[in-house]
Amino acid sequence: MNAVELLGEVLVITAAAGVGGTGLGGLTACLFRRDSSRAVSLLLSFAAGVMTAVVCFDLLADAVSPEGGQLFLAVPGILLGCAVTSSLNAWIGRRSGTGHGLFLAGLVMAAAIALHNVPEGMVIGTSFARGAVHPATARSGIMMAVVIGLHNIPEGMAVAVPLISGGMGRARAAGAAALTGAPTVLGALLGFCLGTLGPTSLTLALSFASGAMLYVVFGELLPESALMWRSKAPALAAVLGIITGMVIVYA
Repeated sequence: MNAVELLGEVLVITAAAGVGGTGLGGLTACLFRRDSSRAVSLLLSFAAGVMTAVVCFDLLADAVSPEGGQLFLAVPGILLGCAVTSSLNAWIGRRSGTGHGLFLAGLVMAAAIALHNVPEGMVIGTSFARGAVHPATARSGIMMAVVIGLHNIPEGMAVAVPLISGGMGRARAAGAAALTGAPTVLGALLGFCLGTLGPTSLTLALSFASGAMLYVVFGELLPESALMWRSKAPALAAVLGIITGMVIVYA
């Protein structure tokens, strides 16, 4: 498979993870009325565990591999990924706390999550780029697409619920939630192109994507999970997620 064909496959898979994940979340918000905070809490914790394992045992391990000797490039890349994602989340917090109605809040949340999905797409793109350079790691791109797709489900719900509550039709709200996943494809394109330029670019892309994911895990998923269900169960789900991630990486 040449580079153009591989890139096309990456974009299709990323679209399925981004648009499909947020769209499924929007559809779920339309179909179910019952409180599902416990189920969402477990889903968030499990996804956080899988992400942590993949980042630590797979992405970062390759970014600082002995062949490249790129440790001192990986550290600023991780910090930059954290900083960018943190800035996007701070913007989300400021905009969602301005006191507007539910409908406008839903639109603002949709725009913010769309921006937030760009670095998540970079994770998928850089994972596939690494697979192109090191064929033994080719599965990591598919793995990250699945994890991010699961992560996008509650994001789609977060967009659709205020839109529906603010008066938008359920079908249109689900469509709006799905569209918030589209920028994931742009991020994947950027991450893939950077990751195939050379060892230095690959290290920077992998470390940036890792930093973004680590912030998502420890700044969003786990705190939100704990707030949704104050129980030991989310912690167990996170541990099971880490074990699952390790199995995926090393199996």
